[in-house]
Amino acid sequence: MPRPKSSFDRLRPFQFREPSDVLDDDTMYTVYEIARLLQGLDPETELDIETEDVLLDWAIPWMVTNAEELCFADPAADDEPGHYGLA
Repeated sequence: MPRPKSSFDRLRPFQFREPSDVLDDDTMYTVYEIARLLQGLDPETELDIETEDVLLDWAIPWMVTNAEELCFADPAADDEPGHYGLA
């Protein structure tokens, strides 16, 4: 349900972090790990599925916005996710 701005204690500008501020140069990550890193979490943090879904809602647009700065490695198997890193 929509809420008036005045009902919030703090409003912040909506900004995406730069890929080089989030990812290590020599490491490849799954989209799930990137989602955690964008929230300041360890990439190995265990999350419930609902929280992970919300984090993915943030991570996927960030990856699309920064696609030119990223590279992709094919999954090792059909049932595994791909890995992404700095280009």
